[in-house]
Amino acid sequence: MTLRLAGRAAIVTGGSRGLGRAIALALAAEGAAVAVAGRTEQVWDDRLPGTIGETVADIEAAGGRAVAVRADLTDRDDIAGLVSEAREALGPITILINNAAFTAPGRPPVPGAQERAKPAKGPSGAAKPGWPGFVSIPLHAYRRHFEIAVFAAYELMQLVCPDMIEAGAGSIVNITSVASRIPGDGPYPDRGGGVLPGYGGSKAALEHLTQCAAFDLAGHHVAVNALSPSKPIMTPGLSYYATDFGDTASEDEFARAAVQLALVDPNVVTGRTIGHSEVLDGSFRPFTPA
Repeated sequence: MTLRLAGRAAIVTGGSRGLGRAIALALAAEGAAVAVAGRTEQVWDDRLPGTIGETVADIEAAGGRAVAVRADLTDRDDIAGLVSEAREALGPITILINNAAFTAPGRPPVPGAQERAKPAKGPSGAAKPGWPGFVSIPLHAYRRHFEIAVFAAYELMQLVCPDMIEAGAGSIVNITSVASRIPGDGPYPDRGGGVLPGYGGSKAALEHLTQCAAFDLAGHHVAVNALSPSKPIMTPGLSYYATDFGDTASEDEFARAAVQLALVDPNVVTGRTIGHSEVLDGSFRPFTPA
């Protein structure tokens, strides 16, 4: 451990499992005090293991400092309470990881919709049971993606900004996905891969929000960037819908990239959407003034 984040306090949303848990552990290993936020205080589905309390226990067992904060990110009072509780327990928040997301299970395809009635397949050809698409997602479920991945992130960024501005430094990392750029331009002769309108759409909005926040915070030494997996990562959430994506990356290496992005100089790297492999190998091109 290099303790590059010693003395800093962080909030990680969606911290009970998957990428959020891995990022919380990685931040703590570098010395940050971490507020692990999420709704899961007890396991309700064996396919989705992990709780916010377990993540905190793992951090503390490794010698780190953390606090579990239960928060429903569709509830504005919970969002405000999350920041207040984290700040009271850990001090000013100078790192925010917006990781929480939602994927609607959809509803049965419209009868007679030929291609839509076929199960979607991943790159390796493995069927993805229940993978939601445009026709199968009701509006209220589509909206819920944005409430969690975009609106909550928006408010959390606003609420922690005063701490970062007063400290004269801060890091915001918004976790995004290649789903924001799928399916791309048509036509679509092969529709076997499936799309995620709500999840992907909310991630596309989050990437634009990243740029807007970075623009406004550029004068306060606060970096705002979006981090995307360069390869599929078989988190419990993704495994819930699919079983085989071929070449994959690990949660831990993605978490290392998140730490690196939390350490970047905002005068060099901000307002960017970057693949985690590019962060780890340094191949992404930082901004260079003309």
